[in-house]
Amino acid sequence: MRITMIGSGYVGLVSGACFSDFGHNVICVDHDQEKIALLQKGVMPIYEPGLADMVANNVKAGRLSFSNDLASSVKNADAVFIAVGTPSRRGDGHADLSYVFAAAKEIAASVSDNTVVVDKSTVPVGTGDEVERIIREIAPDKKIWVASNPEFLREGAAIGDFKRPDRIVIGTENPEAREIMQEIYRPLYLNQSPILFTSRRSAELIKYASNAFLATKITFINEMADLCEAVGGDVQDIARGIGADNRIGSKFLHAGPGYGGSCFPKDTLALLKTAENFATPLRVVESVVTANNIRKRAMARKVLQAIGKDMRGQKIGLLGLTFKPNTDDMRDAPSLALIQGLEDAGAIIHAYDPEGMTQARPLLPNVIFEDEPYKVAEKAEALVIVTEWDAFRALDLKRIAGLLKTPLLLDLRNIYTEEEAKKAGLVYHGIGRPNAG
Repeated sequence: MRITMIGSGYVGLVSGACFSDFGHNVICVDHDQEKIALLQKGVMPIYEPGLADMVANNVKAGRLSFSNDLASSVKNADAVFIAVGTPSRRGDGHADLSYVFAAAKEIAASVSDNTVVVDKSTVPVGTGDEVERIIREIAPDKKIWVASNPEFLREGAAIGDFKRPDRIVIGTENPEAREIMQEIYRPLYLNQSPILFTSRRSAELIKYASNAFLATKITFINEMADLCEAVGGDVQDIARGIGADNRIGSKFLHAGPGYGGSCFPKDTLALLKTAENFATPLRVVESVVTANNIRKRAMARKVLQAIGKDMRGQKIGLLGLTFKPNTDDMRDAPSLALIQGLEDAGAIIHAYDPEGMTQARPLLPNVIFEDEPYKVAEKAEALVIVTEWDAFRALDLKRIAGLLKTPLLLDLRNIYTEEEAKKAGLVYHGIGRPNAG
């Protein structure tokens, strides 16, 4: 199949590379000439494990290419995927669809007959209807069908998620579009990945509902962690106890400093705006968004309370800046609110992250960035683990204790135990643990 991917950001680049790895011929298009020039040289604009090698292999095989020319790239495509950004719109929090609609106009002017245009971007309910209206207005005589195919990729595990999905959701009621989409995903269907065909509006809503539900699980276990600290329980025991129930499941029951990233904050807010527009308030999701924002701000107070003294001019070390491991994504990362709160208290922050420091520097101008974890700990009043990178799971805790000015470890991801820390000579504070309050 001939596939064109409009947008070479996270979703577009990963999806395009994976489709080409299935044997399809894929062109990734982006108006950002610098990004395309770098991709043509094999330089990835994002960090995602395995992506650079996959791109290189498929470019070499002639199945994957990159272009700034949308018109020529879509001309003979069987399917054109719209995978542009839909950031929260400034002022009202609604998803900004201007890039989606601009892409639809350009596609309609250049695409040939018998093509399916696929919304891959995360978009509110009804966006596909507007994309179809735009295309019909510009190209009324062309056989073009509009479908929805939301992505469910986790940053840091996107290639595995694409190739071994829990489900593939395709929103279309058109038989021609359905046939093309079945052929595109045939390699996955042969691996028994379930394809769920729905209406276009249902597919659009599935994506938002999924992210809102996962955000709810995270927020729920974080609130349980707060209760555990108050009553002397252990949130990890709670998570195991409820996660063993297969109606609940163990995933996304890991207490921490709050959710962040490119999806959950943006998508929960967009879902609330959609519900507001249709006069159907979502009180649970409203509470989740509020609770998560409060939690991220509360992490600085938690660190300062554990240290227990004036921090003006004093050093605090942070390990991990990105919102999760195996990505360089700093969007809405809990570290941002944490660092702001610590700096407001006068602390000097030294930080290290295996992949996120390039993205973090412009966001955190006062932070001193180190090139390895142990420098972060030198003469610090406390060491705070913010992101659960594998590189932080086997630190020499005795060495850390010797480097710290005060042997205090605040583990906001619970990757160590109090016994391990105590054995190394550290005072340990976790999240939702008996000693954490």
